[in-house]
Amino acid sequence: MKKAILLSTPHMSGKEQDYIQEAFDTNWISPLGANVTEFERKIKEYTGASAVCATSSGTAAIHLALRLLEVGRGDTVFCSSFTFIASASPIKYLGADVTFIDSEPETWNMSPQALERALADAKKEHHLPKAVIIVHLYGQSAQMDELVTICQFYGVPIIEDAAESMGSTYKGQQSGTFGDFGIYSFNGNKIITTSGGGALVAKDPEMIEKAVFLATQAKEEAPHYQHETVGYNYRMSNILAGIGRAQMEVLDNRIAARQNNFRFYADQWKHIQEIEMMPELPNSVSNHWLSAITLDSEKTGMTPYDVMDKMQELGIETRVLWKPLHSQPVFATMPFYEHIQGEEAVCEKLFHEGLCLPSGSNLTQTELDYVSKALETILKNNHGSVVQHAIAKARVMESF
Repeated sequence: MKKAILLSTPHMSGKEQDYIQEAFDTNWISPLGANVTEFERKIKEYTGASAVCATSSGTAAIHLALRLLEVGRGDTVFCSSFTFIASASPIKYLGADVTFIDSEPETWNMSPQALERALADAKKEHHLPKAVIIVHLYGQSAQMDELVTICQFYGVPIIEDAAESMGSTYKGQQSGTFGDFGIYSFNGNKIITTSGGGALVAKDPEMIEKAVFLATQAKEEAPHYQHETVGYNYRMSNILAGIGRAQMEVLDNRIAARQNNFRFYADQWKHIQEIEMMPELPNSVSNHWLSAITLDSEKTGMTPYDVMDKMQELGIETRVLWKPLHSQPVFATMPFYEHIQGEEAVCEKLFHEGLCLPSGSNLTQTELDYVSKALETILKNNHGSVVQHAIAKARVMESF
């Protein structure tokens, strides 16, 4: 290929400049204006959320949700381990502790069994968490019926990290709208983008009013600058919201394109036993933000890192799956609950075996064909001897 094939690049609609120009023409450059109002309205209309606050990032939205739940020092929050660090970092911003929950094989998302054990133990210790952060990974919804039922039984609020799953549904309901709070991300590599940005949604509109207050430096109603609590500079700018307005108009098209990418890969590799596509939960629709696979390293003699290096040599960007947060040095002392107690963690196994593939909605058929044939050729040309596999496995373990 003459140019590199990247993992997930922004895909503009062509109308973004119109809304940006509107912000310039009206001189509404600050985190206020028609673009912000309209972007929030579009998100609310699309998702069915009760209310929306557009933020400077998805991380900021999680931070606001935790603050609204009055999380602080001495508290604990449960969080999916198999995710990007932004899901858990805001817990530490507030001085709270985190307990990590393993994935389940069916969705790669939070294990209901592990969550049930963790909450039962917390109740025995009279120290239930202030919230549970459930992540919808790579666009696939977690098993929300089971997880919501468990959290309701113990009276623990849910924050849905739907940063990667906007437009995905579970039993017909939009991702991010099951919990007390939901968050979306519009970073440059997401299903739609505002360059950088996010959104917080909530079941209770009053919570969003409080979120807007906190996100605009907690300024009180007064003829002077009056502050009675600490706030943040977390509102999205009117310019970036203009990009979001245009992106919302093509969201369904972007989802369809990424779903087609996933189906194309699945069809091309259905005869290759070493490759398994990320599972799709019945009664759910994934936006397939990223097409992800696992590779049987026993048969291939290769780790995801080996495949990633070989694909890079061919001008194709791939990426290993998230390293579980409980194994990150910054969280090394935090508790962790496996899917099945005493067995290898599901999320660790996925990290050892998984790979994300080019998934952008602007990929051409020629590029998809090239990626498909490249991976098949790499696997075919590797004989997968026992010695090769031993070296490959050792390489992965060194990353822990």
